[in-house]
Amino acid sequence: MTSRFTELVVHCQDPGRLAAFWCAVLDFEVIDPGDDKVEIGSWVPTVEDVRARQAPPTIVFIRVAEPKEGQNRLHLDVSPIDRSTDDEVVRLLALGAVRTDVGQGPGRSWEVMADPEGNEFCVLRTLAPGR
Repeated sequence: MTSRFTELVVHCQDPGRLAAFWCAVLDFEVIDPGDDKVEIGSWVPTVEDVRARQAPPTIVFIRVAEPKEGQNRLHLDVSPIDRSTDDEVVRLLALGAVRTDVGQGPGRSWEVMADPEGNEFCVLRTLAPGR
């Protein structure tokens, strides 16, 4: 048997705040709350489910003392499913995201943003029918 990608871990200063932001972005739910660690996901994984198939990973936010420094070495890409990319960017700005420049240059087909703690992510093309 091979390994499974089961969690993505994000170090942060405020796990609850970041978990709430990403739950709103991804329509996830908190599945394991805590003060120093919060896990969110689109499902509650069981050992049996994980062994049976590759499923979406959960995201775990773990409290660390130091702030984020520099550009991420790994980032998430998201694609809106029910609105245009521009409309999704407006929604994410209202949730607390900011536009950011990581040297991506002009003429790109995606928008680079950062979450409330400065972790970069990209908003890609829409997957909404007819958009």
